[in-house]
Amino acid sequence: MPEILEVEAARRVLEARALDREIARVHAPDAWFMKRGTTAPALRHALVGNAFIAARRRGKQIVLDTRDPGVRVGVHLGMSGRVLVDDEEAGDPLVYASNRRMPKWHRFGVHFTDGGDFMLRDPRRLGAVELDPDESRLGPDALTLSFADLDAALARSTAPVKAVLMDQHRVAGLGNLLVDEALWRAAIDPARRPVAIDAAARRVLHKSIRSTLRTLERRGGSHTGDMPRALDRPCPRDGVLLARATVGGRTTYWCPHHQR
Repeated sequence: MPEILEVEAARRVLEARALDREIARVHAPDAWFMKRGTTAPALRHALVGNAFIAARRRGKQIVLDTRDPGVRVGVHLGMSGRVLVDDEEAGDPLVYASNRRMPKWHRFGVHFTDGGDFMLRDPRRLGAVELDPDESRLGPDALTLSFADLDAALARSTAPVKAVLMDQHRVAGLGNLLVDEALWRAAIDPARRPVAIDAAARRVLHKSIRSTLRTLERRGGSHTGDMPRALDRPCPRDGVLLARATVGGRTTYWCPHHQR
């Protein structure tokens, strides 16, 4: 599933291949995919004859700036979306979604005047596109998360630490796989309340988040962590069988021995 590492890979493909190319046509056949009042006619009016000049990212949100300073396009990959520019796909094939090339799954895209195109393929229709996205609704980006940012995200929360880390308003970009891996590496129970995590443990968690992101980015994505996601698999650290439950509304794996 796309998390911050997969979204960053998509942003890089857009930056390398989709900028400074005049847009001839907009592909927006799916009204459900367009959010917060965005419509196909509005996208055509804003983009035809325009061009993307920058591809930015905050958390899991990609923002495409255009030559018109009043027009920005927000793209969200959801749980199964992939970016294709001139048929080049961003990142490794997804593990938990179909990777078949089906034109009917192209939920949004543009055709350039030079004959190429940019398409967002999303089999499950859980992504989104919108004009002028509200970037302020997102928390600090996980790839540049400071200890002060993490400390502020955890402050005064009564939710399980996993739910806090996955709250995009508090920390932008972390998803189910990355949070489970980071908490496993930091030896913190995902159901633990932030009030029970002292300053020393918070620093360990901060270092774990940063190192998890660096390591898994080098390996190729959020699915390349060391903790197996199966009940019949032992914890690589201490050999105890992993536990599974729903925490923060998501299926969660952890080691009941060393994560406390």
